[in-house]
Amino acid sequence: MSIALVILAAGKGTRMESDLPKVLHTIGGAPLLHHAMLSACALEPEKTVVVTGFGSEQVDAAARAFDPDVITVLQEEQLGTGHAVAQAKEALSGFDGDVIVLYGDTPFITTETLERMIDARTSFDVVVLGFEAADPGKYGRLIMDGDALSKIVEYKDARDEERAVTFCNSGVVCAGAATMFDLLDAVGNDNASGEYYLTDIPGIANSRGLKSTAVACDEAETLGINSRVELAAAEAAFQKNKRTALMSDGVQMQAPETVFLSFDTVIGRDTMIEPNVVFAPGVTVESGARIRAFSHLEGAHVSRGATVGPFARLRPGAELAEDVHIGNFVEIKNASIDEGAKVNHLTYIGDASVGARSNIGAGTITCNYDGVMKHKTTIGRDSFIGSNTMLVAPVTVGDEAMTATATTVTQDVPDGAMAIARTEQKNKKGFARKLMSMLRARKAKQAKG
Repeated sequence: MSIALVILAAGKGTRMESDLPKVLHTIGGAPLLHHAMLSACALEPEKTVVVTGFGSEQVDAAARAFDPDVITVLQEEQLGTGHAVAQAKEALSGFDGDVIVLYGDTPFITTETLERMIDARTSFDVVVLGFEAADPGKYGRLIMDGDALSKIVEYKDARDEERAVTFCNSGVVCAGAATMFDLLDAVGNDNASGEYYLTDIPGIANSRGLKSTAVACDEAETLGINSRVELAAAEAAFQKNKRTALMSDGVQMQAPETVFLSFDTVIGRDTMIEPNVVFAPGVTVESGARIRAFSHLEGAHVSRGATVGPFARLRPGAELAEDVHIGNFVEIKNASIDEGAKVNHLTYIGDASVGARSNIGAGTITCNYDGVMKHKTTIGRDSFIGSNTMLVAPVTVGDEAMTATATTVTQDVPDGAMAIARTEQKNKKGFARKLMSMLRARKAKQAKG
């Protein structure tokens, strides 16, 4: 049976106190919307429909960044979840599979849970996702009769005995497309909120002789984000789960609570992560590497046996080969550092390539930007770049070449050559004492005047 997704992402999220649509706030470096889409992408949906509202253009762009084939539809008025899903009817015209309704602000539902809902569809017409709530609060209640779901009751419409039920509604629903939209056509808004509830469809289905049920998942999967406080709690939960998963796969973290990961961070076994390291999106670290304290990595690839940091920054396009050393206060951007090369101190390497086993001295800078264009620096293998060298790109330093300390390189350096480009030193006898005396006298005169 083919699958279609309908992801509800129309809400403003008033309690977020933000001009940004709620579903575009991030966890692990990715928008909430992407997390919701990611949980279902393993199902290989035939179609994905995102229902937008507030900030529709931004939400549309974010959805397409994840899946260029996504369909977005606009819910101009927010008249309830049932009304929101109904906006997808035309987009799914002719689709003859199952529809799963997800929420753009509910990021943690797993693929395995969705697969269990699909499995339940073999015996039931409508499948709802529920959870046992530690504190049911104002969640909608799932009223069960054995395996059958009799109805879903919103808290504000529930009687006391129904409010005592702890099996609660997540809002996630699965049904055949024709069944889903046929039932939605029958949903009314005669309730305390005057809205069209998606939760009405199990009751309507039962009244028509169809069968409804509920599949249970862990409450943590159903966490919805409605405020900055809840967003922070969700981030903490994400980080804890991601760290645990990596350590279970053989990654060593000295102080895991200080390491921050992204949704797509990949780290190989036997890699050591020291305290206070941040992995922004797009980072892969191979096995046996060491990421030292207070380093920040984004859009970078670190190969086996490499060492990064402490206090290093890898920016997008940084490509480190095996056994590379990147040291303290070094920044690498859009540059490849070949096997065994060392960039150990106070250095910026941007838009460059560094050959195998080369050594880059402290304070070296690739001067890659002329104010309009970026230019490349190429450093060959087994080269030695002296401390405080300025490499004014575009420029090439050949294999086994050298630059003298404090050299400004503006021309290519041939293989095996040494470049020396600095002014001759002159010592002016007694000039320092005379200058300091003059400056002190001037300062004293200003103080009096």
